[in-house]
Amino acid sequence: MEALDTLYKRIQEFGDMPAVYSGGETLTYSQFVDEIEVWRKSLRRDNVAPGTVCAIYGDFSKDTCALMFAMMMERIILVPLTTSVEKEMEGLKSIAGVQAMYDLREPKQIKFTSYDSVPQNDLVEEFRKKNRAGLIVFSSGSTGKPKGILQDCDNVAKKFIEKRRGWKTVLFLMMDHFGGFNTYLSTFAYGGTAVCLKSRSPEDVLFAIQDSGATLLPTTPTFINLMLVSGLYRHFNLSSVEIITYGTEVMPEATLKKVKEIFPNAQIKQTYGLSELGVLRSKSESDSSLWIKVGGDGFQVKVVDNILWIKSEANMVGYLNAPQPFDEEGWMSTGDEVEVQGEYIRIIGRKSEMINVGGQKVFPAEVESVLLEAENIKQATVYGVKHPLMGNVVNARVSLYESETPEQLSMRLRKYCLERLAQFKVPVRFIIVEEENQRNERFKKVRKIEEAG
Repeated sequence: MEALDTLYKRIQEFGDMPAVYSGGETLTYSQFVDEIEVWRKSLRRDNVAPGTVCAIYGDFSKDTCALMFAMMMERIILVPLTTSVEKEMEGLKSIAGVQAMYDLREPKQIKFTSYDSVPQNDLVEEFRKKNRAGLIVFSSGSTGKPKGILQDCDNVAKKFIEKRRGWKTVLFLMMDHFGGFNTYLSTFAYGGTAVCLKSRSPEDVLFAIQDSGATLLPTTPTFINLMLVSGLYRHFNLSSVEIITYGTEVMPEATLKKVKEIFPNAQIKQTYGLSELGVLRSKSESDSSLWIKVGGDGFQVKVVDNILWIKSEANMVGYLNAPQPFDEEGWMSTGDEVEVQGEYIRIIGRKSEMINVGGQKVFPAEVESVLLEAENIKQATVYGVKHPLMGNVVNARVSLYESETPEQLSMRLRKYCLERLAQFKVPVRFIIVEEENQRNERFKKVRKIEEAG
């Protein structure tokens, strides 16, 4: 029996346990299974056969949760898409070779579209022969054109066969993000409750936690900081939260300290994973530490020239539109520079985001952590700007609690940073921006090297 079949049989045994919280209503597992079976009939009626590349456009809801499971059970290759990629939609559909799509943005007006004579990727054609459910997600495209990533859903599901405790989990990470899919699948595999969100604003997330009694919040450091600076957490009962997990980007130490003060009873846990490799088991040294142990069954880890390399049994099937990243032995460079301390590592930053200032390395997260401890700083994003003599120089976008003139701010922050950082790490320019301009739709910072201008 394949892993997905095992998980589906298991969720049918959960009966009256709560499966999905959405819009203030809760669906039991019995009702959820009924919804899955209705969708399976719809897929067959719409001639979405096994091996079809089919997109789901929307966000996590009771309908998308059921449809995703139905597609996997029907051995369809699913392509989750959200409004965050609306401008890139046609290009992404072309990379994946989407042959059909369900638009679930309006639950009462679900739209189905079938596309004729769509060119198919050779890797997808080869994968179809296995008659297995597939998943296509995309890299963020921060360094160029998004890469299409094909995963075997059964390989992803294998690590959830061993029974563990289920959690009332906030589905914060988007469904078109591998971390979001991993969270979705693990929630149901362990008999947890999937908490769907009206939006990802701090107010809506905090309300959903309070109303559903959520116990697990998987999120990003950028959202955690946004939640903290908003102050809205003071108006909600968040005592149900037992674990907050964070990943996808480096956590500033200042933010980690604050979140521990506000959620003193919650375990704060760092996670690590890549769309190409899956999500590793992880263990933080402590709630207040950025040191983490990663690995677990099916994963091997090594550090070469300070860069983390991983070998996984759950490797992706491959890229759809780029050379494969694995070496001859199946290892992949993550591009993350790390420090090593016994069994633990500390992620310093993504090599592609590192700023080379006259031959010296500057990692944005280190500078951001210093800035976030300065007075009147709500948020900070550090990035590089090309320079004719130094190669690059450091710049920072900052958001403020109270108004301050650019001249006063620059003098104050330069003095503050020079007392705490080497001179080459200190930003030469501070740009005041609104907080919402500090992040993308996935609540991650954007730190691309910019041309001088």
